Amino acid sequence: MTIKVLICDDSKFARRQLARAIPKHWDVEIQFAEDGQQALDLIRQGRFDVTFLDLNMPVLDGYQAMQAIRDEDLQTMVIVVSGDVQREARTRMLQLGALDFIAKPVNSQKLTSLLQQFGLYDGNAIGRELPQEDDDELQDRLDIYRELINVAMGQAGDKLAQVLGEFIHLPIPNVNQIASSELSMAIAEIQHNSYVSAVSQGFVSAGIKGEALVIFNDTDFGNLVRLLKYKSQQLSEQLEIEALMDLSNILIGACLNGLSSQLDVSFSQNHPIILGRHCDLEQLLKSNVSRWNQVVAIEIGYSIDSHNVHFDLLLLFPQDAMDAMFDKLMLLSAEA
Repeated sequence: MTIKVLICDDSKFARRQLARAIPKHWDVEIQFAEDGQQALDLIRQGRFDVTFLDLNMPVLDGYQAMQAIRDEDLQTMVIVVSGDVQREARTRMLQLGALDFIAKPVNSQKLTSLLQQFGLYDGNAIGRELPQEDDDELQDRLDIYRELINVAMGQAGDKLAQVLGEFIHLPIPNVNQIASSELSMAIAEIQHNSYVSAVSQGFVSAGIKGEALVIFNDTDFGNLVRLLKYKSQQLSEQLEIEALMDLSNILIGACLNGLSSQLDVSFSQNHPIILGRHCDLEQLLKSNVSRWNQVVAIEIGYSIDSHNVHFDLLLLFPQDAMDAMFDKLMLLSAEA
C-alpha cells in the first residue's frame, strides 16, 4: 500500500535533500509544503501517513504546526527534521507528540533505520518519483546558502545552550547578495539600540574565505555576564570585553565547525579582534568592511528571551568564496 508522505521545510534544497534520503524503493507518494501553515492545510485536506516537519519556518513554525496537529487530533505521524539540535527543542516536540527527531543534514542510513524501527518501511522495492518544483537559479543558490548556514547555526545554538544552560531562540538566516557599500542598509534591522560592540574573526580554507562578526547590543552586557557565571558579577570594562570575546569564540567556532562538517573542509581562524565598543553600527561597518566589492552577507539573530539577551552573528563572504562552497556542496550531494 502506498504511503502518503508530506515534507515540510521552507528550503527547497532541504526538501529535495530529504526526499533523496528517503529509501529509493519505499512505496510512497511525496508532497511538499513550504511552511507550517501550508502543511496544516494539506493535512486537513487529505490524510498523510507521515509528515517530516522542520522547526524554523516563516508564517507558522514547526512548534506551532505540531501544536495544531495535536489540538485538532490530525492523523499523521510526525518526524521532526531540524538544524536546531538543542535538547529542549527535541523535548518540546516529543512532548507535543512527534514520533522522533532527526538532525540535519539527514543521513539516509539513519533515516532508513528509523523508518524500519517504527514499521514504516520493510525494504520492499517499488520505486517512486520526486515532486517537480519551479527552478530559479539565483533564488536556488541563496536557498542553498541559507540551508547550509541554518544547519551550522543550529549547531552553534546548541553549543551556546549547553554553555549557558538556556534555550536559544533561533531565527531563519537572512541571506543577502549585495555590494559591501550597501551592507549597513541590508542589516539595519539588527541595530535594536543606538550603540553596539562587535568582535571580528577571519577564517580561511582552500578556496573559501570569510569574516565573522558578533554584534552585541550594549544594554545586554549585564545579563550576559550573569549567564556566563563569572566569579565577579560586577560589570566593568574588562568583564565586558571578556564576555564579548567568550561569546564570540563559542558562537563563531561552533558555526564554523558546522560549516566544516557539511563541506568536508577545515577552516583556519585568525585571532579575534574587537572592532569597536559602544559605537554606532553603521560607522563600525563603514570603517571595517570594505575590502570586498561584492559580498554575501548572512545575518543570524540569536536571542535568549528569558534574559532579554540579543546578539547577531554576521557572516561575510566574497562572491568567489560562495561559488566555491556551492560547487563543493553540489559535489558532495552528487556523491551521496
